[in-house]
Amino acid sequence: MQVTPQSIWSDIVKIREQFPLIHNITNYVVMNNTANALLALGASPAMAHAEDEVAEMVNIANALVINIGTLSPHWISGMEKAILKARELYKPIVIDPVACGATALRSTTMQTLLQLANPSVIRGNASEIKALVSANIKTRGADSSECSDAAIEDALQLAQTYQCTVVVSGATDYIIDNKDVTKIYNGHPMMTKVTGLGCTATALIGAFVSVNSDIHQAASHAMAVMGIAGEIAVKKSVGPGTLQLHFLDTLYQLDAQQLMNYLKVEAV
Repeated sequence: MQVTPQSIWSDIVKIREQFPLIHNITNYVVMNNTANALLALGASPAMAHAEDEVAEMVNIANALVINIGTLSPHWISGMEKAILKARELYKPIVIDPVACGATALRSTTMQTLLQLANPSVIRGNASEIKALVSANIKTRGADSSECSDAAIEDALQLAQTYQCTVVVSGATDYIIDNKDVTKIYNGHPMMTKVTGLGCTATALIGAFVSVNSDIHQAASHAMAVMGIAGEIAVKKSVGPGTLQLHFLDTLYQLDAQQLMNYLKVEAV
C-alpha cells in the first residue's frame, strides 16, 4: 500500500466522476461546513438523522459517517439504525468519537456504536482515541490535550479490536491498522482555530472510502487532502474566518500538480 500524489489524484478523479452520496449523521456545529466540503471535493452530502428515514438513506448512500458531536437520545437511536443497515448492506462506516471521555454519555454511546458498527475507520484526536481504550481518560471537549503520537499504542489496540483503520489526527496525522502505519505531515496550526475541521476530515474519509476499497490508503488520501488544502488556503488567509472560505475553494480547485508539490508522507 502506497500513498503517492498519483494515488491520491486517482481517488479524487473517481470522486468527481462518481459523485458518491455520503450519509452524515453529524453535529449541529459542523453540518454546513461538512456538506460544503464534500460538495467542494466532488461528493454529494446527505445530512439525515431522523429515525424514520436513516435506513432508507443508507440504502442509497455509498458510505455512512457517524459523528457524536451533539448527542441526544433520538439521534443515538438514528445512529444505531443507520449503522445496522450499513452493516447489512456492507457499506463503509466511518466514526468520529467527538469529545469521547468528556462525559459518561459520550463514552457509553461510543462503546455501543463501535460494537454495532464493525467500523471501517475511526478518526479522532489523541485524547479521543485514548478515551476509547481507557475509561480513565478524561477529555475536556473536542480539543485534544495530547500530541497525536501519544495515542499510537491506543490506536493499534483499537485497530486490532475492531479490525479497522484508525486515524489519529494532529500536527502529524497517523493512519494505523494491523499491518501498516502511515504518517502525514501536511497541515497548518491555523486549522485548529476553525471549528469542525476535524469533523470535515472524517466526512472526507467517507468520500474516499466510498471509491477505494483499500481502507488504509483511502483514509490516508483523505488526511493528505485535508492537510494540503489547509496549507494552500492558509497562504491566502489573514485569519480563521478567511481560512474557511479559502479551504473550500482550494478543495474545489485542487489538482494533481498541487499534490505533487505539497504531499509530505512517510510509511513506517
